[in-house]
Amino acid sequence: MKFLFLKMRVIWRRFRHGLQARYEHHGEHGPQLEVLMRRADPDSAWHDRANWMIDVAEWVRHQPKVSLLDAEGWRRVKHQRVRAMLDWLDAHRDIRRQVQSCLQKTLREASGPELFSVTGLPHEPAFFTELTERAFKMVLPRHLSPSELPTLFAAMFPDPDDAEWLLELDQALQERLWKLAADDGISHTYWQQIEEALTYLTTVVVADGISPAFRQRLEPKMPLQATPFMALRREMEAYLRAGPHDEGALRSARMLIAVCQAQTDRIYAHLDEYGVSVSLVYRIERMRAQLTRMGRLIDVRSATWREPRTGRGAGRVQLLLADLIAAHHSRSSVRSLVRRSFALLARKMVERSADHGEHYIARDRAGYRAMLKAACIGGVVTAFTVLGKIALTSLGMAHFFEGAFASINYAVSFLVIAALGGVLATKQPAVTAPALAAKMGELDTVDGLRALIGETAMLLRSQAAAIFGNLIAVIPTMLLITAGFLLASGTTLMTPEKARAALHSLSLVGPAPLYAALTGILLWLSSLAAGFADNWFALRRLREALAHQRRLVHALGAARAARWAVWLERHIATIVGNVSLGVLLGMTPVVAEFFGLPLEVRHVTLATGTLVAAAASLGWGIVATPAFWLAVSGIVLIGALNVGIAFLCAMTLALRAREIPARIRRVVFRAVLRRFAASPLTFFFPEKAVNAAARPVPSESEVEEEG
Repeated sequence: MKFLFLKMRVIWRRFRHGLQARYEHHGEHGPQLEVLMRRADPDSAWHDRANWMIDVAEWVRHQPKVSLLDAEGWRRVKHQRVRAMLDWLDAHRDIRRQVQSCLQKTLREASGPELFSVTGLPHEPAFFTELTERAFKMVLPRHLSPSELPTLFAAMFPDPDDAEWLLELDQALQERLWKLAADDGISHTYWQQIEEALTYLTTVVVADGISPAFRQRLEPKMPLQATPFMALRREMEAYLRAGPHDEGALRSARMLIAVCQAQTDRIYAHLDEYGVSVSLVYRIERMRAQLTRMGRLIDVRSATWREPRTGRGAGRVQLLLADLIAAHHSRSSVRSLVRRSFALLARKMVERSADHGEHYIARDRAGYRAMLKAACIGGVVTAFTVLGKIALTSLGMAHFFEGAFASINYAVSFLVIAALGGVLATKQPAVTAPALAAKMGELDTVDGLRALIGETAMLLRSQAAAIFGNLIAVIPTMLLITAGFLLASGTTLMTPEKARAALHSLSLVGPAPLYAALTGILLWLSSLAAGFADNWFALRRLREALAHQRRLVHALGAARAARWAVWLERHIATIVGNVSLGVLLGMTPVVAEFFGLPLEVRHVTLATGTLVAAAASLGWGIVATPAFWLAVSGIVLIGALNVGIAFLCAMTLALRAREIPARIRRVVFRAVLRRFAASPLTFFFPEKAVNAAARPVPSESEVEEEG
């Protein structure tokens, strides 16, 4: 058993460390190279020769996990190993001829166009197809095929840092390596393969550029043959026919590549204006990468043919290889694909949430009073929402139907609040945080910091006004409802057992804080749904489609249909946000119970109404009991967690989407804390304009110290 365990340990070490372990017991380069270079066999199978090349690359780039050298020191060590290998081969001419023959035979048999046209570039036509392919490549073993030079290239340089030490190789080492690995025939073959790669990339770029998805977003509109993508095809064909020495054809090809890149920027601007599509963003990113690769290949082709004996051509090849390594590792990453493809969508959703969030910020005393009034409307409607919730729980329906009807109850209530111009307090943070992040992105002076601190104070005051208004209205309304129910039916709204259970479910000592944090996340998710719906409505151009829809125009008239389309465009985010929040609040407990998770939701306004109903059902004597005050304390914590978690999630997404530096975030956070410590009441109640102007803010030197 012990022998089997030791054998498995040896196998595992070999699997982890690869074939490099067989050379590690040698302390000097000479014995290691003696073992490694004598393995080169030109007569062996292609897989054996390819694996030997991978072992050579591993020997050059190998470094232990624990080392006193920094990254720059290890790059110098790798250069020394390359130099030592070439010197050793020069000293052993017979082995050098064997190694040279093995290298050249392997490179001659491998196919190269895919190395230049595929490596590091997304080549699937759709985003989810590319995502699936990358996921499979992460778990499936790599297959070395004689017809796939990109696979051999990726196996020889499996680390993204390989691009750095490869870029720092001096010209002398580059020339010695090239003489060892290639001859004139291989050089000519690879130049032809670069031309084939240029032809392939041009074809793919033109196919995407003239597609309807691209052309309808280009400004100004132009005929198909006049688009820069068709011109790129003609100029690239002329350049490849004329040869790399034709300066005019070279300049035209480079100019058309730049023009096509500018067209992708115009498409991005169109996306900012008319909505974002993940699939279109993926295709644009793919085109930009392909155009960049075409520029690299043209640089290599022109520099090598014009100055074959100088360092310029070798330097261009060196840059191309480093770019291939970096692009390959970027393309192998699922995370990078998702981040690039969804970054613009996230930013667009954040910007649309910021536009809606501006309406929820009270900027003066009049705005504060208006927010209180709107919140009172929301509190009154929420009291009837609590009544509907209590009625549903008393019916004893199956859990799924109870959750479904609870979702309808919540959604209808939230829509009624929006229709009456009311405000539900906890919905504000998820839409006001992006508005604050937008101001943070413009922070570059002390005046900008002063304005941002004022914006933060106004945001928190608006949230406080909304919470105060909701609670001020929901408590008396719920008392009136319970009193009316008692007079009408002669019984309390809730039975004593259900009332005590409701008090216990809101207690500070219990799972209520966890449920409140979950509710904060659901509030944030509903804001994402609203932003996504707003973006989708703009992307599909539904306002124009609905305004000119034949049946709508026939039924409503042209003017009325146009007004209805404009109204729907303005309110689609509100409708989807409220409906999605109702579904999330109603169905989350049902779905969680299906998976065996005892999760519920706790919303501060709904919880307050439930507490009032339970206390009124048990009688005024319950106010003197610890259970009541534990429930009151729990509601305070529920409100803080609802607001705080929703705000934190929305702010985190907004900061990531806008790429706000961490230094700016720290400066703002500390400045807000200093303002809060100096005058905490200004974050909850409106202040006079004179006092607001006199508030201290950090000086310019303090801002620099914070940074």
